[in-house]
Amino acid sequence: MQPFAQHSGLVAPLDRVNVDTDQMIPVRFCRLLTREGYGRFLFYSWRYLEGEKPNPDFVLNRPRFRGASILLARANFGCGSSREHAPWGVLDYGFRVVIAPSFADIFYNNCFKNGILPVTLRDAEVDDLFQRTEQTEGYRLTVDLEKQTIANDGLELSFAIEPSRKHALLKGLDEIGQSLQHTDKIAAFEKAHPTQAVMHDPVDVIISEPKP
Repeated sequence: MQPFAQHSGLVAPLDRVNVDTDQMIPVRFCRLLTREGYGRFLFYSWRYLEGEKPNPDFVLNRPRFRGASILLARANFGCGSSREHAPWGVLDYGFRVVIAPSFADIFYNNCFKNGILPVTLRDAEVDDLFQRTEQTEGYRLTVDLEKQTIANDGLELSFAIEPSRKHALLKGLDEIGQSLQHTDKIAAFEKAHPTQAVMHDPVDVIISEPKP
């Protein structure tokens, strides 16, 4: 997993509440064998018209937001089913940061497993960022995980994050990677507690006949 320390990028505003994971990656596309390639299907029903023609009314298809890597969203982002394909699509599209007033728990957890930083801010702070993004073409933010700040000229916001999640993102560690940090302790435990195979004497095994 790619480490996350600091990221500067263009902001794209998705001004919708309760965006669920089926809207992010429709279930009919959850069939790829790897995590790559899901960016094409992100917000598929909103991004495309019939024949996969880009919908000019959808925010991500507007020229001023092309290449955005910070997604600004509304409350309860990522609700719905628990599919991990949703954060795969977010990351594969190019977003490294998602900012919202609140997230669905499973989606929030899955972001950290895939190297995405979900940032929770107060409603008023999110409202202000939406206004700035709409009013200023090419609006960018710098997100510093170490300092836990979001900044632009004349603006600095702070956000909270659990220390263990912060450490994992800074080091680029998913759950497997975090476990591998303790290989010495795991090996020592296995040495102190060797696995013992339990053998049964055939005479101890009783096979009962089914009752009529």
